[in-house]
Formats: sequence, structure tokens, C-alpha cells
Amino acid sequence: MTKTVAEAMTADPVVTYPDTPIEEAIQILGERKFSGLPVVNERHQLVGVLSTQDILERQEGVRPPVFFWFMDAVIWLENPHHYRQELHKVLGATVGDVMSREPISIRPEESLTVAAHKMHQHKIRRLPVVNSENRVVGILTRGDIVRSIARESMTE
Repeated sequence: MTKTVAEAMTADPVVTYPDTPIEEAIQILGERKFSGLPVVNERHQLVGVLSTQDILERQEGVRPPVFFWFMDAVIWLENPHHYRQELHKVLGATVGDVMSREPISIRPEESLTVAAHKMHQHKIRRLPVVNSENRVVGILTRGDIVRSIARESMTE
């Protein structure tokens, strides 16, 4: 029988908010040994995800866009708008400045097979689990899926 996300997820996960200072969120990630946190608004609805990748990108800094001058004109070889977005993320003081927007999520009734496919397809390590109102009710990690498979194989 196919297991559902609800059977393997961690219910009521630790979350953070867009206006949380980034240093505070980094402390939570470090102390709890998490690789990411769902970011929710005041109604507990998912608005983003803060991952260790976001923190590493912030730490790495930003590289100015490549351009050259030709006859008193600037010719951009990269989109300068992308540079402004990266700069905002690097200089960000809050979780909202640094988080990844438009997070991939999953519903509790979905199968673990669907969850594993989403994680693999999008190259992500965790899926916030949301209800029909987009409220975070859990988190599912790769480790949760592996542990569920291990438990299932032990009972066979």
C-alpha cells in the first residue's frame, strides 16, 4: 500500500517569518541542524523557504554584471536586473530578503512517490506540507522518505 505524506512528515514544524532577522534564522538552522525552514505569514500560510543554500549564496557575495563600453554606450552581457536581485539578497537583513520565493510544496494526502518525484525534479531537500488554505501543517524531508521506506521494508 502506498504511504501518504501525512504518514511520514514531521507535523507542526519549526517555521520562521519574513520579518525575522536573518541572524536569528541562521541560529535556528545551526542549533537545530536543519537544512531549511518554511517561511510563513501571520496567517501561517507558506510564502517562502529559507535554506542553507540561500545562506551560502548570501555569504558568497555578488558579482557585478559583465558589460563593455562601445562608442559611449554601455552594452550589458548580463541582465543588470538580476544583479540588483542578487545584491538585495546579499545585503538582506531579514528572512524575507534572503528566502527563496514561490516554494514547492505538497499536500498531506499526496503519496510519498509524488513527493520523492517533486524533490528529485526540483533538486530540493524538503517539502513544506500545506493544507487547502496553504497553511503549513508539516515538513517532509528526504530523510523522512528514506526512514518510511526502511520501516516498510522491515515489516515485510
